[in-house]
Amino acid sequence: MRATEMLADHVNEGNFNGVTVRKGTVGAFIVNARILVNPTSTAQEQASALNDIEDALPALEALGLFEILEVRDPYIRSFIDDRLHKAV
Repeated sequence: MRATEMLADHVNEGNFNGVTVRKGTVGAFIVNARILVNPTSTAQEQASALNDIEDALPALEALGLFEILEVRDPYIRSFIDDRLHKAV
């Protein structure tokens, strides 16, 4: 499947499993994860990245991202697991 089959170029969001997901959500997650593993990131950058990841979790979960991919970084994986299990 190509990206344009998920969301056409002119469409910025879609509904997946009852959750509105904006185009770019997965890409933003990756950028934020890279901030967290970068030893030169400031505390403010890391706090913002964690907040953005937490906000995106419902969308990422609706897409099934964590059913297919495993986050390798233990800190990020634990953060995600804690938030996803807290929501249940």
